[in-house]
Amino acid sequence: MIKRIIITACLLLSLVAAAQQGTSSPYSYYGIGDIRYKGALETRSMGGVSVEQDSIHMNFDNPASYASLKLTTFTMSATYGTTKLKTDSDKATAKRTTLDYLGIGIPIGKLGFGFGLIPYSSVGYKIESLTSVVGETNKRLEGSGGLNKVFAGLGYKITPNFTIGADVSYNFGKIEASNLEFITDVPVGTRESNVANLSGVNYNIGSMYQTKITKKLSLFSSVSYMIESTLSATNERNIATVKYNSAFDLVVSDSFDAVKTKNDLKLPSKITFGLGVGETRKWLLGGQVALRDKGNFSNNYNNVGDATFGKYAKYSLGGYYIPNYNSFTSYAKRITYRGGFRYEKTGLIVNNQSINDRAVTLGFGLPSSGSFSNFNFGLEIGKKGTTAAGLIQENYANVSVSFSLNDRWFERRKFN
Repeated sequence: MIKRIIITACLLLSLVAAAQQGTSSPYSYYGIGDIRYKGALETRSMGGVSVEQDSIHMNFDNPASYASLKLTTFTMSATYGTTKLKTDSDKATAKRTTLDYLGIGIPIGKLGFGFGLIPYSSVGYKIESLTSVVGETNKRLEGSGGLNKVFAGLGYKITPNFTIGADVSYNFGKIEASNLEFITDVPVGTRESNVANLSGVNYNIGSMYQTKITKKLSLFSSVSYMIESTLSATNERNIATVKYNSAFDLVVSDSFDAVKTKNDLKLPSKITFGLGVGETRKWLLGGQVALRDKGNFSNNYNNVGDATFGKYAKYSLGGYYIPNYNSFTSYAKRITYRGGFRYEKTGLIVNNQSINDRAVTLGFGLPSSGSFSNFNFGLEIGKKGTTAAGLIQENYANVSVSFSLNDRWFERRKFN
């Protein structure tokens, strides 16, 4: 049964990942878009802390974690989000529903194998500047698309407490952007259309270690390093003269030959390290830091003077609590309660203002009776950006749900 679910979900996410608009952020205009991926829901609900060697949940951030899986694990997540955008003078609300990731982990003795698909970044904006003054210019900017990652990795358990791993990701996607301009009371305008096809490969290595510091307490640690890589962009730009017909549909009246160019974007290296302390299957409190150097994310159509890219940093604090994981009398005591906080310097600087993202996270995991499978819910409330220097502040709330299905594969049955 689980195999049929996996095949169906893989086909579904593969189709939806390319079609969905995963963001409504105007900041997705810059670079490769708004980075949606914040980790698996279980770790995202703890502010992004992922330091424990979990045996039934996948940790996409550190491939060394695959070696700790005890059962074949299939996980999938979706999010419903609402965002209130505001400036000094205006407000707007946007809503969206997205699929977040799909992953499969398979234990093979001391080895663990993981693979899946992650919609990594999204572009989704529609910005208008309209005026009724004769002779003034009306503008409309629109963008859609994003970057997806297909990944595969191996983890190896060197000792019962120490694991190492590595994975490879193939990045692919398409970003479409258009700039439409009309002068008031002039029936003909101009439109610039840009299409960027993105592709590239990057590698990630990691290790995890845990040890007893008292009879009950354990110390957990995690380190991962993403190697610097290149993302190739094949661009096509088209400029056309356009007008509206009687049904207010946009019609191209004259078009120039498309201009094709190639551009390489730099994906800088990133190091992530974390520490945690806790009692296995009872509680955990940990912190995690991710640091990344400056990158080159500007493409031909969004290389504007008011925006630059600086260093990225993410700071996370969080943990979980399970009252009694093997209670037979109370289901509530078997629930995993999670919480955390994260602060993120995205590296994007607009009008000399650093665009930062901060959020409080909550979540809980509901175990399935009679199995190790579980369902997880998460809530994320945060703020991104600022209203200073004429910019936009985003106040958002995301509600996420995921499931982690666990089963034994490759085990010979004694009875048919």
